[in-house]
Amino acid sequence: MEKKAGIVGFTGTFRGIMDNVKEGSKVVFTGSIAVCTPFIELLAYTVRDRGFEMLYVPKAVASEARKIKEIKGVGYSAVDEKGDPNGADAVVVLGGLAMPKFGCAPEDVNTLIADISAGKKPKIVGVGFMNIFEYAGWDKKINFDVVMDTTMEAIVK
Repeated sequence: MEKKAGIVGFTGTFRGIMDNVKEGSKVVFTGSIAVCTPFIELLAYTVRDRGFEMLYVPKAVASEARKIKEIKGVGYSAVDEKGDPNGADAVVVLGGLAMPKFGCAPEDVNTLIADISAGKKPKIVGVGFMNIFEYAGWDKKINFDVVMDTTMEAIVK
């Protein structure tokens, strides 16, 4: 276990987790609609120099896959351009999916992973907040290779 603080800790930890995913790999992010999207875009920015083909699959529905692209002067965004998640080398599962109001069943995520793996074993990365995967029991239902858990704290002055 390793602890890092702040936004740089969040992005740097993810970048480190992705170090052993080879350059040019296909990385598929899946998360809840709207809630996870900004985090996915931030994480995509974090690995922007790795030549990854990156896609966003909302709510683990492969047919809804969209490409994640750099928009000059804006950053990385999920765009309204369909993408093919098949042959994923890594699948990044955002914790919003484990939230009853926003997510889906863990079986849906396992089905997505099986369907897009093309007979290989992709790296399965969990990115959550406040122990959501453990709280929802997903840590026992999805075969994560690694889970990155983050806590947030807000202060109003």
